[in-house]
Amino acid sequence: MLDIQKIRADFPILERTVNGKPLVYFDNAATSQTPTVVIDTIVDYYTKYNANIHRGVHTLSQEATDAYELARKKVQSHFNAKHSHEIILTSGTTHSINIVATGFSALLEAGDEIIVSAMEHHSNIVPWQMLCERTGAILKVIPMNQDGELLMDAYDALLSSKTKLVFTNHISNALGTINPIEEIITKAHQHGAVVLIDGAQACPHVKPDVQALDVDFYVASAHKLCGPTGVGLLYGKEEWLNKLPPYQGGGEMIDQVTFEKTTYAGLPHKFEAGTPNICGGIAFGAALDYMNAIGFDEIAAYENELLAYGTQKLLEIEGLKIYGTAKQKTSVISFNIENIHPYDIGSIVDKLGVAVRTGHHCAQPIMDFYNIPGTVRASFAFYNTKEEIDILVEAVKKAKMMLS
Repeated sequence: MLDIQKIRADFPILERTVNGKPLVYFDNAATSQTPTVVIDTIVDYYTKYNANIHRGVHTLSQEATDAYELARKKVQSHFNAKHSHEIILTSGTTHSINIVATGFSALLEAGDEIIVSAMEHHSNIVPWQMLCERTGAILKVIPMNQDGELLMDAYDALLSSKTKLVFTNHISNALGTINPIEEIITKAHQHGAVVLIDGAQACPHVKPDVQALDVDFYVASAHKLCGPTGVGLLYGKEEWLNKLPPYQGGGEMIDQVTFEKTTYAGLPHKFEAGTPNICGGIAFGAALDYMNAIGFDEIAAYENELLAYGTQKLLEIEGLKIYGTAKQKTSVISFNIENIHPYDIGSIVDKLGVAVRTGHHCAQPIMDFYNIPGTVRASFAFYNTKEEIDILVEAVKKAKMMLS
């Protein structure tokens, strides 16, 4: 069992008030909050050894380099990558996806097929559309049902010898659905296709093992994992990272430069042009240490309790409909109340100190599927409580009364 009060004490922002009310933070799917140990790591870097990495012989540069590369090894260990050079530190999930999408411009031909799922974040749709425009490849979509589950029979029918790439999220940011990525990966590989999994929403709740999954690429962001914004990871199998051309040109990613010819550095530096978010990378490692010390099995069990409790309590409100009722889902509840716009509900509950997200959650095709403008999304983390859910429920009831 988690000591929730002890955990909450690790997050100074949870002590603040909003509009005169204690903050209830249920926007964790957008970004998690940051524990003191990570904040201290950031302060420690800038006050003790702030320097550029990989380029200096002086002490500060060496200390910063060592800390940054140690963070890379922490990421490698957390995701169980075979090699540390298979971990590319990026600015986040979107950057990671674009590295792969841009790289495959040189590897696809007109008529090749790419498969994505119907429940993707825009970041896992738009780069592939751009790739299709550049190459003449064809984008196909795995449909979903009313519960927010992918139709796997339809996926089977989409796969063929023309399928070159398959992309899906591990967990839907808009619905909380946990997708059957093991099955998706296995079937794609049977047709010789490469698979990228968007793990941005999954990583706060589960601990992916990229070798066990046999996934070709896996991407995520630190700020969903109690880390800072502006840093994330691209895991890629060594063989595929070597096949892809560099994403950007500049310093750090080179071996030799002359005006006649430039040769590129090996992995991981080939994809890390320029000065990276050094402090962010180091803090990412500290965040992983913090969450692993709590334990992901314990986090998942507790968040499932919050999900069940929140679902039960919210469904007691007359006229409330939850979108995303998959058998396998995580601690996200997207809902609407009939005849009330989600933005209006979000605005009122904010006045009562409750932070939720409203809109299409960068997943507009999902909203189009349900024929709705958006939802109110309450997303729970391991530092939330059932008492906070009670506050949310009362705030939603008040909003409904005011807006009906």
